[in-house]
Amino acid sequence: MHVETFTLGPVMTNCYLLYKASGGEGLVIDPGSGPEKLLHRIRELDLSIQAVLLTHAHFDHIGGLEEVRQETGAPVYVHQEETEWLTDPRLNGSGLFPGVEPVTCREADHVLKGGETLSFLGHTFEVVHTPGHSPGSVTYVLPNQVYSGDVLFAGSIGRTDLPGGDYETLMRSIHDVLMELPEETTVYSGHGPVTTIGREQETNPYVTGMLG
Repeated sequence: MHVETFTLGPVMTNCYLLYKASGGEGLVIDPGSGPEKLLHRIRELDLSIQAVLLTHAHFDHIGGLEEVRQETGAPVYVHQEETEWLTDPRLNGSGLFPGVEPVTCREADHVLKGGETLSFLGHTFEVVHTPGHSPGSVTYVLPNQVYSGDVLFAGSIGRTDLPGGDYETLMRSIHDVLMELPEETTVYSGHGPVTTIGREQETNPYVTGMLG
């Protein structure tokens, strides 16, 4: 399976395009605003997008959702705690920041609770509820990689000062879920570079206890 990263929108959100090595089918995770390069790549590869998976519904992760959905026809998945965030700029945060255009999307096609297993591209994606950055944050877990949204970053963690955020809850998600994964697991975060669980166990000051 190939993974390509597109850094989109004003806060440089990572959007991921996953597709089979043989081509044909693809998957999008967190389509931020201004997804033209993403859509161009989908057309270039002639991919049929099977789904759009959201790690959470903050505005910077859903800014390009409707453009992607309109072009690909792919169904959208979001956690039940944030179903209303897609349609409400106050909840998704776009209504909180001056100069940010309000983001309003249609409702999701599929609502997640956590604990599901989804099958795409010949792989199984385990849906793990990892709240703290936001109440409906989820991590998509595969055998050797995870898509963690804004839960865990290389050398840092997600902010918890937005509505619905909670620092202690976030740290439980990181320590009880992500840090229990194998050290070699690749972490594809919502912002910044790719990292691994082992690297964060050794060097992330929030994980090692240097900060807290």
